[in-house]
Amino acid sequence: MYAFVAVVIILFFGISFLFFRILQKRNKPSLFIEENYDLKSITIADIDRMEDGSGFEMYLYRLFIELGYSGVYKTVGSRDFGADVVFTDRDGIRNVVQAKRYGVDHPVGISAVQEVYSCMRYYKAKKAIVIATAKFTEPCETLAGINHVKLLDRTDLINIIEAFKKDNGRAAQDIIESEPRMILESWSEASNPVLREVRKDYKAEKYVKKVMGK
Repeated sequence: MYAFVAVVIILFFGISFLFFRILQKRNKPSLFIEENYDLKSITIADIDRMEDGSGFEMYLYRLFIELGYSGVYKTVGSRDFGADVVFTDRDGIRNVVQAKRYGVDHPVGISAVQEVYSCMRYYKAKKAIVIATAKFTEPCETLAGINHVKLLDRTDLINIIEAFKKDNGRAAQDIIESEPRMILESWSEASNPVLREVRKDYKAEKYVKKVMGK
């Protein structure tokens, strides 16, 4: 009987402590989520210390507003289809942005390009950008180049931040709106009546020919 009461008491205090910690975390002001900080005081080191990507998304959202872009809005946290921030550039073209707050040694992979490119039609945008706190993998660079997706890596982000801190908004905009690296080799063959295979699976071809008796 006493053991049962002891277990109940322990469970009660354990659940109460857990509930208290959840409320404490929920009510704790966050430097990066709440809009209570000077945007120009934020450095790349501050961004690296963010708990998750939501703070980085909020920072970019505020940054695009401060840079004077129109039509700036942050997408909802769930079912964003691959875009975190949307804005209209100086040429009146709508852009979708995916923010990737990764560790310096964790390069951004190919899925970032796939997601932001595929959501352009949903947001009625004509340009897509991935802004990251790290570098990009080679496959990511290749797919972005073929699909005309702008990649802004850690160095680009630092340059944008520094330009903004110096009140040089135009320089920051020039980096954001610069033309992406383009790979046109695949498109140059599009009008050719004989198209070469790309990354053909010869093992699958050999297997099918074998089972089909060819």
